[in-house]
Amino acid sequence: MKEKIQNYLESQFSVFLLPNREINTNLPFFTLKPEGIVPVCSALKDHPEFGFTFLNDLTSIDWLGKREPRFEVIYILKSPNQKHFRLQLRVPIEEGEAVPSLVSVYVGANWPEREIFDLMGIPFSAHPRLERLIMPDNFVGHPLRKDYPLEGPGQDYLIQD
Repeated sequence: MKEKIQNYLESQFSVFLLPNREINTNLPFFTLKPEGIVPVCSALKDHPEFGFTFLNDLTSIDWLGKREPRFEVIYILKSPNQKHFRLQLRVPIEEGEAVPSLVSVYVGANWPEREIFDLMGIPFSAHPRLERLIMPDNFVGHPLRKDYPLEGPGQDYLIQD
């Protein structure tokens, strides 16, 4: 199945594919440019054989000091037609760079995208309601970033001398 998907993506969406780096994962994965996530997911969802109709997971990683670019948004798609075969799509992005929203393809991407925006500060362009989901509106920063202070902003009283 992985070979079929790889051949399909290389023939139809080669302009969006980036070279894969070596990672330890049990899922087949492809690395995409940010502008390719919507057309690739839409094609994989509507493809008669693949049918990746379920967005299984949507998360992000902060690689601060370990890898460039700093952030990576990771999508896991599932195909009920193919014995629940799962596929991972990885989108590396720089600080401040936006990723196109997948809400137009998978409605279930709404809250995970808002969560990533809230906790990691990664914006999603064309999102219907991109605002904080978990933290209060007046919260400063994004607490899941690796450079966020462990004691929080301005709470020096938690540090013992």
